[in-house]
Amino acid sequence: MKAYERFFDGINAIFADIQSTQGTAIEQAAGMIADAIIHDGVVHIFGTGHSNIIAEEVFGRANTLAPVSQVMDLSMAGSVNTVRSFYMERVEGIGQLIYDHVRPQPQDVFIVISNSGRNGVPIDFACSAKEHGHKVIVETCIEFSMSQPSRHSSGKRLLDYADVILDNKTPYADVVVKVEGMKPGLGSASGLAGSLLVHATLVEAAMQIKERGVEPPVFMHGNLDGGMEYNQYLLDKYWLRIRNW
Repeated sequence: MKAYERFFDGINAIFADIQSTQGTAIEQAAGMIADAIIHDGVVHIFGTGHSNIIAEEVFGRANTLAPVSQVMDLSMAGSVNTVRSFYMERVEGIGQLIYDHVRPQPQDVFIVISNSGRNGVPIDFACSAKEHGHKVIVETCIEFSMSQPSRHSSGKRLLDYADVILDNKTPYADVVVKVEGMKPGLGSASGLAGSLLVHATLVEAAMQIKERGVEPPVFMHGNLDGGMEYNQYLLDKYWLRIRNW
């Protein structure tokens, strides 16, 4: 079997595992998001490094809930000064500063993403959200997170601050294809699996909003004729709440 075929098979197996095990968590997380949006709240989504890509994937996205605010700090996004960001995300105290900068409202909900869940910034960010009474949804790999010691001085992991955990069910160390004679493996799954989980949760949240008799605030595709005209109402409605627009 070719390496790419092994990768496809590995990803398909992970997706199947997620579908068969994460339904309850997805529905619970979606309910929290629906409650927040119905009460004019915003979904703040945050991750450092490659987890930031998952947050960006659903930010200002066609066919996705509009009141999703990507919380991003370029020093830890992994897009610039990448190696430095590997160490910045471990520094305690920054997560609290980022939370304060968001200026959330009481009805807002948070999604915090980290495959390992062991670094200081996402842990402090989630802790701050919990301390201020917000619901916190964590997307992580439970097995991998529990296999590694926390880098936070408290000993806490990100999942310790979760109201709901979306478990991405990825293999140990995020390796999809193991190769004899190579210490690292090939092919990471956490980005694909995390995006699947977050998209699925937002889709379910939008449907729960609709089932409660409220029109879900969902963006149309901006490159469809009339799409941006349709979206303008949502842009105007949430303009002062979405810090990154």
